[in-house]
Amino acid sequence: MPARLAPPKFEHHPAGTHPRGATVQSHPVRVLAPKIITRRRGGGWAHWEHPDFVRPVYYWNWRIIHSVTCTAEDSYGDQYPVTETAWRGFGLDSMNQIEDAALDRCYSESGQDGTCYLLTCTHS
Repeated sequence: MPARLAPPKFEHHPAGTHPRGATVQSHPVRVLAPKIITRRRGGGWAHWEHPDFVRPVYYWNWRIIHSVTCTAEDSYGDQYPVTETAWRGFGLDSMNQIEDAALDRCYSESGQDGTCYLLTCTHS
């Protein structure tokens, strides 16, 4: 897997509404309980060869992060969060695995919904 490049300098968005309107249509959301995975072992889901997508850029202070949660969403609006405990050395290069774990869970538990996409990642 290719290494991720460091993010470009952060620039704030201009004030006001998004110029193209809402990026996601409103719909009822069902969020499933998070699944905990440890040190890149995955959650037991088969790897989904998902379509390529632009990976998000994270402007996080990696030294203070204790855990990372990524959530994928299927076409019905159900959300599939996956949480991994961060360890010393966890950083930007570790994000592909946790993002892919969320996508793998979504694909597996939604009945192979090929429209699963990475919704968000957050940390604590």
